[in-house]
Amino acid sequence: MAPGEVLARSGDGACLGDMRGPSLDEVLFRTTVPKPRVSAAGHRGDISFLGMEVTRRRVLLAALSIAMIPGCGFRLRGNVQLPFQTIFVEGLPSSLFAAQLKRLITGGGGTILTASAGEAQAIVSLMTESQERSILAVSGGGRVREQQLRYRVSFRVHSPSGTEWLAPGEVLVARDMTYDDTQVLAKEGEAQALFREMQMDAARQVVRQIEAIRAGSAEGEP
Repeated sequence: MAPGEVLARSGDGACLGDMRGPSLDEVLFRTTVPKPRVSAAGHRGDISFLGMEVTRRRVLLAALSIAMIPGCGFRLRGNVQLPFQTIFVEGLPSSLFAAQLKRLITGGGGTILTASAGEAQAIVSLMTESQERSILAVSGGGRVREQQLRYRVSFRVHSPSGTEWLAPGEVLVARDMTYDDTQVLAKEGEAQALFREMQMDAARQVVRQIEAIRAGSAEGEP
């Protein structure tokens, strides 16, 4: 590759841009960073300002690099590509987990949620969910010092006609946390925040399992 060329490669080929003359990095550095001044006593000034400008230059370069990605055919990680164009989610209507799961399903833009099971290619049936706590450690005086939080959700994926693509299964997420009975309210707030995080983690795991269903099997269903 000749000097000054930037190559961004994607699955569809290559996107090549020829940047002639000084590099973008050199131009930004020259235009944003002044030389440190030297005082009469020989001390160099503006050192903190120099660090600030160098940091800003790096941020600008990162932003420009990200801006180039869509034009070169890259797909950002985390996009959901499900083998179904339409999905109906049933069960646990008041659960935060169900709401998070629906957002993830539609997040990739290739799948929509239907208003009824009969309109969908696939039905995600949410059966049960539970939040559990167990003691991991106690002090010499018998006071709880550490807990384990567990979140469980069971589900299955099938078609309106009864074809089963994912048999009934369970996702389990666990987190450990310290405990202090002199700060009950604060620790309860921490536990609820962890449970919400665990629900989101469980929703991602369910979506990954749906994503793993072979597209050919899904397309074979009328």
